Amino acid sequence: MATKLSVNINKIATLRNSRGGNNPDVVQVAIDCQKFGADGITVHPRPDERHIRYSDVREISKIITTEFNIEGNPREDKFVDLVLEVKPAQVTLVPDDPGQLTSNHGWDTIKDKVYLRNIIAVFKNAGIRVSIFIDPIDQIATAAADTGTDRVELYTEDYAKAYHTNKDNAVAKYIIAASIATQKGLGLNAGHDLDMKNLQFFKQSLPALLEVSIGHALIADALYYGLENVIQLYKRKLNTYYAESMP
Repeated sequence: MATKLSVNINKIATLRNSRGGNNPDVVQVAIDCQKFGADGITVHPRPDERHIRYSDVREISKIITTEFNIEGNPREDKFVDLVLEVKPAQVTLVPDDPGQLTSNHGWDTIKDKVYLRNIIAVFKNAGIRVSIFIDPIDQIATAAADTGTDRVELYTEDYAKAYHTNKDNAVAKYIIAASIATQKGLGLNAGHDLDMKNLQFFKQSLPALLEVSIGHALIADALYYGLENVIQLYKRKLNTYYAESMP
């Protein structure tokens, strides 16, 4: 089964914001990523708008020809309003704290079940597919099905950190969590610190994987290999099964 690659363009916005002006143009980058073969575009606007701005999200939504995925914390009313206005194909709910540098944990689907059930219903009633960010923990994956979410996104930082030491051990808990989620009828996404080295093994280990969203590593690789080439390299890692050395 082919796995979709959604390119997270937050880092493009970070580069633009560091200098001011509109270079690089994040809307044009979104257009180009789609043209170069990306299956979707992901953005993660945060309350301080330190990278993707809310105005960017509105502008990007006008040019999307593939799939638009907006990530963020639904406890921010401004985020909820934006998603309901833009109506992306998918919203990914992430329990970030204010000012957090990057996502570093998933939802407690047991403790937060009632809250998640209510907020997920808001988005689903608007016709938006919902995915929730979770850690690869058996009980968390099991309880996710009770929230009403369509999909879960497995938080893969632990896998990425342990991959080079023992890749089989690194992926073991993800295989279990993925099996539980799919048995419960949930779609399976993944993201965070996936890269050209660890992506292929992760996909081989989780064949039901529907989508990955990758930003930091992909944009960093694009500095060396070019954006168009890198998108194709990542898609090859996702959807071909043969040993391949890093270009």
